[in-house]
Amino acid sequence: MKIHTAGVAALLSLSALNAHTQTTSPLTLRQTIALPPGTGKFDHFAIDLKTDRLFIAATGNHNVEILDLNAGKVTESIAGLGKPHGLTWLSDTNRLYASDGTQADLKVYEGAPFKLAASIKLSDDADDMVFDPKTKLLYIGHGGEGAAKIAVVDTATNSLLANLPVAAHPEGLEIDSTTGRIFANIADASEIAVIDGATHTQSATWKLARAKDNVPLAYDEEHQVLFVACRTPARLLVLDGNSGNELANLPSDAGADDIFYDLEFHRIYLVAGSGAVDVYEIAADKSVRAIGVTHTSVGAKTGLFVPSQHTLYAGAAASGNKQASILVYATK
Repeated sequence: MKIHTAGVAALLSLSALNAHTQTTSPLTLRQTIALPPGTGKFDHFAIDLKTDRLFIAATGNHNVEILDLNAGKVTESIAGLGKPHGLTWLSDTNRLYASDGTQADLKVYEGAPFKLAASIKLSDDADDMVFDPKTKLLYIGHGGEGAAKIAVVDTATNSLLANLPVAAHPEGLEIDSTTGRIFANIADASEIAVIDGATHTQSATWKLARAKDNVPLAYDEEHQVLFVACRTPARLLVLDGNSGNELANLPSDAGADDIFYDLEFHRIYLVAGSGAVDVYEIAADKSVRAIGVTHTSVGAKTGLFVPSQHTLYAGAAASGNKQASILVYATK
């Protein structure tokens, strides 16, 4: 009998996918909060733990929506943005930072209600960001081919300190707070740029061998392991956080756009736009296994994990007659 290798490969891929999706997830849907009509799609989120407010980059209506979690409704909208992407809330100064991919800047809001306090010029597609609480520096990925950079902003003065060139547009950013290193997913180059937080130079480049379109990433400081979610093919890569060597390569759902590490339970939550949250677990020997999948809705690609609340928020985009909503999951 003649065996078609392409068919065998497809069957193996399907078997792996079925094994991945048939597990039981540790996440429990606790609440669904409907958002106002016209909210549309989302990018990233931030939270104010003092007042229980969730900040939502609502790309569909060009706003930052402010959701009162206790009241279960939007209580304020910040309008006038082109395409909000990354968000950071700093409780020490009560300031909200929002990157705007269309207007090519970093906006700083403060006050009640929020008003624009400062605008720092970046370039097109200003995107994800990560904050270093030790230095009070904010790192923001921006720019496209030939002009891709990671901006370094001093939040004490709201001034641009540096623009670090990278190979292509930076997607997800993460920080190792112990060493001050910043990891940046450079998806179009299938690599990870490692930035020295002290010198603001690129200290290493880690090439990915078996997957590309690496968009979100998360860091486990305890095990010194980096989790990198790729879209082509849909995989979770587990890398040594010091050498960049691949430790594991696991299947995931398609369209990864956010990923978080849960230190308490040693779990990884991968939010995929195909409509799932994949949950993995890391052991003391750094081995990683899939432990469950929670099905959300197609287009629910971003969210926020809040360890102190044992909660994962996911943004479900509007679809047909269905309003956009925030899905609230308990993680314990």
